[in-house]
Amino acid sequence: MESFIKKIFRGESDEEVHKYFVRFGKGDYKRRFLISLNKVGKIKLRASFELANDFVNFVKENKDVKFSGKILTKEKVPGKEGRKKSGYFVYEISESSIEKFEDAYFYLLNVEDPDIVLKIKKKLPRPGKKADKIDDKFCSLDLDKKYWPMVKDAFFWDVPENVKKVSIEHELIIDDIIFPEDVDNPVKIRELAKRKGKIIRMTIVDGKEKSEEKEFVI
Repeated sequence: MESFIKKIFRGESDEEVHKYFVRFGKGDYKRRFLISLNKVGKIKLRASFELANDFVNFVKENKDVKFSGKILTKEKVPGKEGRKKSGYFVYEISESSIEKFEDAYFYLLNVEDPDIVLKIKKKLPRPGKKADKIDDKFCSLDLDKKYWPMVKDAFFWDVPENVKKVSIEHELIIDDIIFPEDVDNPVKIRELAKRKGKIIRMTIVDGKEKSEEKEFVI
């Protein structure tokens, strides 16, 4: 799999990538899309809330496990009992597959397995958090080292193979918002509007800093 951040740097925009930008207006947003790695012993990943779906999808693609926790969807899932809250449908599952929730808005799920331990907090943060208040441990994923090739490809494609510790944050500079034509519904206009700007990826690899920039229209 490819993380949504990797897609941005490859110039690949889809609905999954777009949804992370809907909450942003014009401006400069520091310390976003946080992810860190400690590869001393087991693989230990920590990340901000935006990585929740990628972590769940990574686990799902690499091992057949059961999930527990909450799933948020924008539309009601046929045949499933959920409740509506704050504009979303909330479904609670226990030791279950997630096959019928392919179009989830957010997976807030846990996994307990000998190879994989996934923990994600169960309440999304409110929009507008200041950079220094963003939770860089909203998601945690501990893995056996055999998963390193897949982890590297998905999340750390731009770091050396033998890395031990990595800390990554991103700065978003949004210069313009491109509104859709021939759409009158304010909610749809907000959902479909594209953000134009650049993202700066700041990486600390075993104590050494580097950065990379990428322009986007998402």
